[in-house]
Amino acid sequence: MEQQWLNWAKQLQAIAQAGLTYSKDIYDLERFESIRNISLEIMSEFTKVDTTIIRELFANETGYATPKVDIRAVVFKDEKILMVKEKTDQSWALPGGWGDIGLTPAEVAVKEVQEESGFDVKAVKLIGVVDKKCHPHPPSPYHVYKMFIQCEIVGGEAKEGMETSSVGFFAENDLPKLSIPRNTESQIQLAFKHLHNPGEIAYFD
Repeated sequence: MEQQWLNWAKQLQAIAQAGLTYSKDIYDLERFESIRNISLEIMSEFTKVDTTIIRELFANETGYATPKVDIRAVVFKDEKILMVKEKTDQSWALPGGWGDIGLTPAEVAVKEVQEESGFDVKAVKLIGVVDKKCHPHPPSPYHVYKMFIQCEIVGGEAKEGMETSSVGFFAENDLPKLSIPRNTESQIQLAFKHLHNPGEIAYFD
């Protein structure tokens, strides 16, 4: 579902990043830097954002290029799903964020729920691993894998966090305005599918 120009820009950036990491020949390094600049020009042309800003956000990493990992926690109470209102876009999302170095996916899910909603949970089940490009998210400069992990409440109480302004539980047929960069309606439906069918196997792209 990803726009082709964005896919090309990401692939060129990944090729350039790997080349700049592993190449020793000065002429090859120049060629890979040129490829990186082309990827920046593509991004700038289609987003109308200055190339300097894009370089800082999009082409600022070294080493072999790999997808980023976004962890989302799925928590149910009375057949309603826990969501938090994001301050950045005033829309609702499953608690979550980027994976942290030194923490397992389950540990990240538990941490994010506590920080963003106030609830203490334990991770119990992997619901799915999706590739963001395969779902109707807005364009993103990074290639992202999203992990959805079901958790159970073991304590705590609803409390907004530094990045969230409200906490709520929502029925499947009464969802709030979703923060689409973070989660889509089909992904929320997938979560409810696991609620209704505990034996459902994990989804993956």
